[in-house]
Formats: sequence, structure tokens, C-alpha cells
Amino acid sequence: MSSGDRAAQNYSYTHLSAGDLLRAERAREGSEFGQLIDSYIKEGRIVPVEITITLLSKAMEETMQKDDKKFRFLIDGFPRNEDNLTGWNKVMGDKADVKFVLFFDCSNKVCIDRCLERGKSSGRADDNRESLEKRIQTYLQSTRPIIELYEKDGKVRTVDASRCVDEVFADVKAVLDKEG
Repeated sequence: MSSGDRAAQNYSYTHLSAGDLLRAERAREGSEFGQLIDSYIKEGRIVPVEITITLLSKAMEETMQKDDKKFRFLIDGFPRNEDNLTGWNKVMGDKADVKFVLFFDCSNKVCIDRCLERGKSSGRADDNRESLEKRIQTYLQSTRPIIELYEKDGKVRTVDASRCVDEVFADVKAVLDKEG
């Protein structure tokens, strides 16, 4: 179970993984975006913002329609680039308030090793060394600058993710306890 799943279970958040939503849409029969999503994921590239925002917005609306007490979301893996951030602000800026960004920091080696281990059972097409190395480059070029923008706004809460799952989650809990 990921730290996001554990946080949602222990706090009143709904965990939405942008990647999980994209993979589900890719697999959905009759999806107009399935092939496009598949090619972007395999190439380690970022899926166009219009697709990701549509999926996130829909998931948020469906969650709140089912239970009006579920209005706090932990959005995992988004935004990943400037286009994502601009799209989020355009579509969701007046609907959602970003309280903070939970940044799981670890070395490239730790990240790759964990994803390769996950790939043994995940069935994910992008859990291979070639895709992961592309994803690291995409992160450095596109995602890291977004984290730096949030840092300037004082919204980043960094967790050392190189440690074991329980230690990482203890830090996540401390952040969530402090942030409410």
C-alpha cells in the first residue's frame, strides 16, 4: 500500500493517482484517448493536460456526488509540468485550493530500483529501465521546476522517501497532522 493510500485511509482524504486514472482510461474499452495515453506512458512522456485534468475533475466530482463529506483530495503525480500547472489553474483554480505539496524525495537510483521491483508484479508497461530513465529526465526538465515554484510559495512539505515505507509514512503522518 502506498503512502497516498495509507494517508487516505487514516485521514479524510480521497487519494487520486493521476497515473492510475490514466492507466484505467487507457484500458477502458472504447476510450477515445486509450492509444494516445499508451504511447505517452511507454515513452515516459507527460500525457496532454486536457486528458489528465478531465479525468481528475471527473473523479473529484464523482467522489463528492457520492459523499458530500469527501471534499479533500490527495492528488498523486500531478502537476508534472508547466502545462499541467497552467491547465490546473485554468480549470480548477476557482474550485480547488492547493493547501500544500507533499514531495517524496529520493535519489534516482532508489526510485529506479523501487519501480523495477514494482514492475515484477505491476504489469505496468513503463516499469522498465529504459522508460524509467526517460521518466527521470522528464522529471528533471519538467517536474522539478514546478516543485520549485511551489517551494517559492512555501507550499512544499518534503519527506525523505529513501527510507522504509513505515518511516516514510511516519513523516507523512506528521505533515498531515500539522496541516490538518
